[in-house]
Amino acid sequence: MNLLNEFKKYVCQTSPEPLGLEIARAEGPYLITSSGEKYLDLISGIGVASIGHGRQAVLDAIQKQASLYLHPMVYGEVVQEQQVLYAKKLADILPGPISNVFFTNSGTEAVEGALKTTRKYTGRQEIFSFSGCYHGDTFGSLSLQAESMYREPFEPVVPQIFHLPWNDVNALERISELTAAVIIEPIQAEGGIRVPTGDFMHALRHRCTQTGALLVADEVMTGFGRTGRMFATEHFGLAPDLIVLAKALGGGMPLGAFAGPQDIMKTLSENPPLAHVTTFGGHPVSCAAGLAALEILIQENLSERARKIGERINYHLNPWVGKNKILKEVRGRGCLIGLVFKDAATTKKVVEKCRENKMIIGWTLYHSTIIRMAPPFILTDAQIDAAMESLIQIIKKTQE
Repeated sequence: MNLLNEFKKYVCQTSPEPLGLEIARAEGPYLITSSGEKYLDLISGIGVASIGHGRQAVLDAIQKQASLYLHPMVYGEVVQEQQVLYAKKLADILPGPISNVFFTNSGTEAVEGALKTTRKYTGRQEIFSFSGCYHGDTFGSLSLQAESMYREPFEPVVPQIFHLPWNDVNALERISELTAAVIIEPIQAEGGIRVPTGDFMHALRHRCTQTGALLVADEVMTGFGRTGRMFATEHFGLAPDLIVLAKALGGGMPLGAFAGPQDIMKTLSENPPLAHVTTFGGHPVSCAAGLAALEILIQENLSERARKIGERINYHLNPWVGKNKILKEVRGRGCLIGLVFKDAATTKKVVEKCRENKMIIGWTLYHSTIIRMAPPFILTDAQIDAAMESLIQIIKKTQE
């Protein structure tokens, strides 16, 4: 049987050119194919495997919970130990007064739940997002996208959602007493690894507080140490009203969540009760995996390691910005890094050459000239140095 052919025939494809690697197993920072080739995973399965692949404590937690029970009841009806323990652990580390967690299956579901919560709690309808944002692909999440390419084929989308220009303090005046919420990625990922200014973020927090609009931080990509702090909002010294989580949240298992102070979150349990429900959200096996992964992240101080990895990558690559004709900029925070190249053809060639050299990197969704790097936080200095030397050689040869 040719598994790649069967994959293309029976599994709905999302692009004409998938990676197509047949993965047999994953260990540490490596993906290992059925033919035994080892690829250095420099995107962590798109921000998921922050602590590396195949951590034994996570596997043990999964096996232990799976041997006890899988699905005793729909969400919110019975007490499930791993779900409760994980929510409590999250409450200890989440920013500001956020202490009440609603678990979902994915990031886009968490965004949907957060949007519903803001409208119900405030009694308002208007919601703002930002140019270059990405919050998921279900209808409410898709409606937040300012970029038309992925939104237009599915219009009409959810009404009363509007878009503000990124990092523009003056535009924040459009937020008013009619606004239910403003949702923002503290650092944009698909938008090109864009870091806002501190002035902009503080002005946004002030304007939301001033008007009574809820500030929602989408930390699906940036949360759990990815940017060198536990949550990216910490770089700006502010707390959102609601936070959205996924990807690394599940320790490699499917899990999402949105969370806020109890006085906001309780709106989902009254007038009417069961205002927002899910069957599989907060699955006990996923919560067990996520809790084990978070404990590793904290015990090994991997947020700080992510910061140091980012510094080391920048140390290698920044001297080449301006020295060559193709690498224009290196930007980002911690282990969320964007490499800006001169054109799409060059960018594609660099990605392909990296794959030939057994390194997995990729584009951002909206920019064919920006490569995203989001490596796991367990890379050794030697692994970083070897990978960056290989990348520099690829850049030099691509320029020739």
